Amino acid sequence: MEFTDRIEEQKRLLKALKGENPAFVVIYGRRRLGKSTLIKKVLTEKDVYYMSDQTERIYQIELLAKEIGAHIADFDKVVYPDWNALFTALNHRVQERITLCIDEFPYLVKSSPELPALLQKWIDSRTMRYNLVICGSSQQLMQGLILDGSAPLYGRADLMLKLSPIHIKYLQEILSCHAVNAIEEYAVWGGVPRYWELRLQNETLREAIAYHILTPFGTLYEEPVRLFMDDMRDVVQVSTLLSVIGGGVNRLSEIAGRLEKPATHLSGPLEKLRHLDFIEREIPFGEDAKNSKKSLYKVSEPFMDFYFRFVVSNRSLIELGRSQAVMANVLNQFSQYVSGRWEKLCRQAVSGQEIVGDTYRQAGRWWGSISREEIIELDVVAESMDGRKLLVGECKWTEREDAGRLLAELTAKAQKLPFLKGREIVPFLFLKRDPANGTGENIITPQQVIDLID
Repeated sequence: MEFTDRIEEQKRLLKALKGENPAFVVIYGRRRLGKSTLIKKVLTEKDVYYMSDQTERIYQIELLAKEIGAHIADFDKVVYPDWNALFTALNHRVQERITLCIDEFPYLVKSSPELPALLQKWIDSRTMRYNLVICGSSQQLMQGLILDGSAPLYGRADLMLKLSPIHIKYLQEILSCHAVNAIEEYAVWGGVPRYWELRLQNETLREAIAYHILTPFGTLYEEPVRLFMDDMRDVVQVSTLLSVIGGGVNRLSEIAGRLEKPATHLSGPLEKLRHLDFIEREIPFGEDAKNSKKSLYKVSEPFMDFYFRFVVSNRSLIELGRSQAVMANVLNQFSQYVSGRWEKLCRQAVSGQEIVGDTYRQAGRWWGSISREEIIELDVVAESMDGRKLLVGECKWTEREDAGRLLAELTAKAQKLPFLKGREIVPFLFLKRDPANGTGENIITPQQVIDLID
C-alpha cells in the first residue's frame, strides 16, 4: 500500500528538522498507525534510523554504533562504554547536520534508566550538532517521559506529534469504493494503515474478516492483547473490561455488577483506558461531564469494537474451526453494528462544520425522560455557533426510508427537548440510501458525511 495522508505531520517534521538549530522531536501513538513509516518518509540517506529492542544496554550501544557506522566511516570500530561516550563521539564526527532517530525509545529506557537525564543534559547544553527524534508505541511510557512535569525531558521537545487514525476518505480512495462500502469497511478497520494493508490482500471485506480476524491463524486474531501489552500491566483486567463493554454493558453500575466489583474500583482502570483512547465516555448533550450520572462507556476504536463484539464472544467456536458459523453471526448483525459507527461518523461530520449557512459546535447524542411516560433519544444534537439554532439528526443505516415521516417524528421529538429554549430546530436525516420518498433537502448521505469530516 502506498504511503497515504500524514500531510500535516510531514510538513511539521520537515520544518523542525530543517530549522535553524538542531531539533529534538518526539513522536508517539499506538501501534500500527505508521509512525516508523512516517519517519522514514522524511529521513534522507545521510540520516540514521535505529529500531531499539529489549536487549541489554551494552548490546544496544553496539547495535546503534553499527547503524551509525553505515553512514560515518569506522564509527563502529570503537567500543563505547556508555551512551554518553557514543553521543559525544557522534557529535565530534558529524560534518553536517544529520538526524538520529531512535524508534521504540522506551525499550532503551528499560535497559538504561539514566538515558532521559543524559539526553536532557545534551539538549540543555545546546551543543548537539544533529537532530534527535525519539519514537515509541507505548503511549503511557512516552507520555511519562515527555509530559510528566517531573520527567527529565519535560518541556524539551521542539515538536511533539501524537499520531491519530487516518481519515476515512483515504480508505475510500485506496479501495476505490462507494461511500456506503467505505463506511462499512471503516467500521471494521478504522483508520489504522496496517489494517488497511491487510485488507488489501483480499478481494472482499467478508474474505478479509474471515482470513485475518476469525481464525486462530489470522494476523489480527490476538491483536488487542499485543496492543495492551504496550501500556497495561494487567492485560486480563483490561481485556475483561473491554469484553463487557463491547458486549453491550455500558453503564458503570452494570459493568461493576457484571464483574462483581465495587464501581469505585473501576474508575481508575476505565479512566486509563479513556486516556489511551481504547474507550470513550458518552454523556447526554449539554450535560456537565463532571456531574452527569448518565455516563455510558463505549469501545471507541472501530476494530476494537468489532473484535470485542464478535470475536471474544465466539472464541470457542473459532478455536474449534467453526469460523463459518461465526461469520454467519457477523453477517446477521453487521448492519446493526455498522449503524453505531455510522452515528459516530455523523456526529463527527457535524462538529465544527458549516451546514446550510451555519457553523455548529461539538455534536453529541441526547437521551432522557421528558415525562414519566416518555423517553426520547436523538442521535445527533449540535448548537450553532451563534446559539440561535439547534441541529437535530436521526441516523439510519437501512434501506428505503420514509423521509417525510422520519422528519416529522424527529421535529416532534426535538420540540420536547428540555434545553430547546426557543432555539430554531434544524432537522436532518443521515441516511444510508436515498429515501423512498421526499427530496434531498434535510438529508445527508454517506458521501456527504465523508466529505464533511476533516
